[in-house]
Amino acid sequence: MILLYTFLAINLIAFVLIGYDKKLAIKNKNRISEKTLLIWVAIGGTIGSSLAMSIFRHKTAKTSYRLKFFGIVSLQVLIIITLFYFDVISL
Repeated sequence: MILLYTFLAINLIAFVLIGYDKKLAIKNKNRISEKTLLIWVAIGGTIGSSLAMSIFRHKTAKTSYRLKFFGIVSLQVLIIITLFYFDVISL
């Protein structure tokens, strides 16, 4: 159960950070760095970040960010497939 709550918390934080960065961008204020946003994606906030990008229409036009984002997602998918293939985890 702790793992589930951690996963939900990480995705909620990632979602809020993207939304807050969008708000800062609109107001021309100092922004949250892309590095910070991508770190949250890398530690498991992929779903929250993806939803926030869609809902807030933020970071969707910046090609360099999207390439890094989808690179992280691809790596995560590859790791999951590998773990299932070698029976490290199972359903």
